[in-house]
Amino acid sequence: GCACSCSCRLNTQTTRRTAADVSGSNRLTLSATLTQRGDLRYTPAGIPAIDCTLLHQSMQAEAGGERKVDCEVFAVAFAEVAKRLAGMTVGSDIRCEGFLARRYRTGITVALHITHID
Repeated sequence: GCACSCSCRLNTQTTRRTAADVSGSNRLTLSATLTQRGDLRYTPAGIPAIDCTLLHQSMQAEAGGERKVDCEVFAVAFAEVAKRLAGMTVGSDIRCEGFLARRYRTGITVALHITHID
């Protein structure tokens, strides 16, 4: 598993899914500000890992109106993405992509696993 103790299993093999396979859809794109960043660490397998907190603020269309969105998201990144995050300063604006998984194996809260940063 990964170093963040979540329920995912870090695997270097990727599985391609088709657009018709919506049961496996779990992708998130987020523009945010890096508000906290932990130190770069390494998993027992030697993979770089880093935790961070992202602040997202926007206006979103909903039910014919606009909703102000202001939320914090806990996130984790591995490998080259973790190294890139480690070089960013708190306060940096980022646009990232990833998937949601449990933050802890036995918990119900989620963490964004960042797989790409623009």
